[in-house]
Amino acid sequence: MDKLEVLASVSRLSENVIRVLGQNPGKFTLQGTNTYIIGKQRPFTLIDTGEGREGYTPLLESALRDNGGSSDPSEADVSDIVISHWHHDHVGGLPAVLGLLRRLWDERNVAAPFKPPRLHKFPVSLAANPHNRLPEILESLAQGSYTPSPEGQPFHDLHDAQVLSPSSQLRVLHTPGHTVDSICLHVPQDGALYTADTVLGQGTAVFEDLATYIASLRTMLDFGGYTILYPGHGPVVADGRQVIATYIKHRLEREAQIVGILKTPSVPSVTSSGEESAWTTWTLVATIYAEYPESLWLPAARGVDLHLRKLEGEGIVKRLGGEGKDARWRFIGE
Repeated sequence: MDKLEVLASVSRLSENVIRVLGQNPGKFTLQGTNTYIIGKQRPFTLIDTGEGREGYTPLLESALRDNGGSSDPSEADVSDIVISHWHHDHVGGLPAVLGLLRRLWDERNVAAPFKPPRLHKFPVSLAANPHNRLPEILESLAQGSYTPSPEGQPFHDLHDAQVLSPSSQLRVLHTPGHTVDSICLHVPQDGALYTADTVLGQGTAVFEDLATYIASLRTMLDFGGYTILYPGHGPVVADGRQVIATYIKHRLEREAQIVGILKTPSVPSVTSSGEESAWTTWTLVATIYAEYPESLWLPAARGVDLHLRKLEGEGIVKRLGGEGKDARWRFIGE
């Protein structure tokens, strides 16, 4: 990798924060997963580890070597690694990162015992999720490559409102919705909020539970002490509070649109068997996205379904039967 490529992938955002791109650009990851080195000199705190692309580790190594600052070889490069949520593009690089930290230590210290980093994550059970690869990643970690929790677990549990350490002053906000374990981190020195995948640098985020997601957006909006956002994907957001407010506004407008359509008779209003027909998730999508290419309708159906589930939980709509895009819905009151 030449010098220009390194400069494009490693960016100093402030005297306290360096961003290192995960080298996995794509439709959903934008410029790639953003990982962040927090601190003015080692030992640093690292937020997320990318997905494990081969090109990421040399970039992280370069950033750590060039910005270490401390002349004391017995200071670890990274004392803490924070995982924002379980998705693979944020956790897959953990084994390679831990291997790098051990190598950097050994190059500086001939006899001093290694100081392995602490791993941090918000505690939730994900055992039943077939897409969760975190358990196998943890099983692959070399013995002694990290400092276990007092209970002997790989992760030191995070909790809402926790200040991670006196040096970093990172404050944890539990912000579920994108995933149940999603967190944000307040970076007070920068007047910034690290938002992981809850708010992106461009476009809109996906989520598992809309009601929870909107509640988390409101929590973020109500939280003081920041202007800018450091997202998990995409560029830094300068007007962070306005963007979060726009996220909320967009979701509530889409919800109002769905409710408005459900209040009108479906077309046709009577089925071939003479029964009153109902709006389905798919006919709602076809109406809302009529001016968009049909290739976008199926991805859009997931978002519409999540809106409908939220409305169902609030007693505004009722599901009459069916599954997925064929689920049938009726407005019952606000």
